[in-house]
Amino acid sequence: MGDHTETLQIDFDPAQISFESLLKHFWDSHNPTSRRPTQYKSIVFYHDENQRRQAEVSLERESARRRVLLHTEIRPLESFYRAEDYHQKYYLRRENDLLMEMKRYYADSRELVDATASARINGYLAGFGDRQTLVNRGDRLGLSKDGLRRLIEVYGWRH
Repeated sequence: MGDHTETLQIDFDPAQISFESLLKHFWDSHNPTSRRPTQYKSIVFYHDENQRRQAEVSLERESARRRVLLHTEIRPLESFYRAEDYHQKYYLRRENDLLMEMKRYYADSRELVDATASARINGYLAGFGDRQTLVNRGDRLGLSKDGLRRLIEVYGWRH
């Protein structure tokens, strides 16, 4: 277990969201002030020199803002390995009725893991997102009325 670091890889369109915006989300979504074992360490991987510079500047800026040393590494991406599908979509997998509804659309586990709809549902189940957007656009997620009602209910508990 200790020979890897759990990470995520984000495919993004720089015309839609900047690398700098993603870095802001990175800093806002975890505590980089504590040392962690290899499996859970704070790390930013970059693809090119421009991303490296942006990551280093954001690290310096965040450290100054917090007035503390941050234990975050900035390293080039050498390889990325996906976790097994059963490790993906943690919150969705805990809600078996919603998971079964999604499996009607995505019989293949890899398709389910990669689907935008299941990613959004998983995020809502974790308590993220905007309730009004969920209520107004939830019918686009492919859930039944009962499934959508359950999603909104669980979201309300966690938000």
